[in-house]
Amino acid sequence: MTRHLKAFLQFLALNRNASAHTVRAYESDLGQLFAFTAAAAKTSVADLQPAQLDRLALRGFLGDLHKQGQSRASAARKLAAARTFLKYLRREGVIEDDPGALVSTPKRDIRMPAHLSEGEMSALLDAPALDNALGRRDRAILELFYASGLRVSELAGLDIDDVNLSARMVRVLGKGGKERIVPFNTSATKAIRAYLNDREQLVRGGGSNRGVRLQPDRRGPSKGGRHAGNRDPLFVNYLGRRLTVRSIARLVRRYVAASSARMGISPHALRHSFATHLLQRGADLRAIQELLGHARLSTTQRYTHVNAAQLLEVYRKSHPRAKSTNG
Repeated sequence: MTRHLKAFLQFLALNRNASAHTVRAYESDLGQLFAFTAAAAKTSVADLQPAQLDRLALRGFLGDLHKQGQSRASAARKLAAARTFLKYLRREGVIEDDPGALVSTPKRDIRMPAHLSEGEMSALLDAPALDNALGRRDRAILELFYASGLRVSELAGLDIDDVNLSARMVRVLGKGGKERIVPFNTSATKAIRAYLNDREQLVRGGGSNRGVRLQPDRRGPSKGGRHAGNRDPLFVNYLGRRLTVRSIARLVRRYVAASSARMGISPHALRHSFATHLLQRGADLRAIQELLGHARLSTTQRYTHVNAAQLLEVYRKSHPRAKSTNG
């Protein structure tokens, strides 16, 4: 089984253009399935045969996850990993049937994505101090974050050539290596412009690569982009090096804590806020799907539940009969 898993992970990386994070997730999920199935069959993972990953094994695995208290979403993800692996084995002629198709996906709980109100977002954007370079950088990060709805990893991966200030567009390399173009607003443009001189000084002061000034009015993102030659990160730390995902997440949490009384608000909440506020103001769900880079519309549809909950609250507060206790 180990040999088949190794070949499958290589297939994901090379043929599906899966990220290293995605490959590791598949490896972890399938490893748990193999360990459970091997234990149930009283054998070792090394001696486990592909045919033993049958419908009963998959259903038993899902039952075990339930006993462990894992969420339905986690169980559904692990089942999806198993299905993809089994389809691969069938395509390679290792197994004859596809047992994954015979197992129902656990019904997912509808979770309301945590997000900030428009007022809370305004307070968050005003939180960084603008009298120093790192504060202006942080303001640019928060403005672009909220204006574009990017993932934290996408924001960290932005290069100078990915941003076109005159057109107010940013080119993003999303999940699966898929590229998309996302617009941003004048507020983010202003914040980025204010940060650019600081960026050049940070890069030069950090002793790393020479700073490259953005030419906001003469050129847009080049077609070669991040895949061609030198890469100049847009957002850098005080040493002039690219900010990591962890660093961006940390600074977002710090400003959220300083500007809001809300607890448990993650950096991803800015992406949720972006989508929720667009939907509240009448944006089309398909357009939001494209902006967020969701592969499936069902992923974007969860924001309709947020909007429905808010509409219900408005109804309860506003309708003259909503508060009636007379039935």
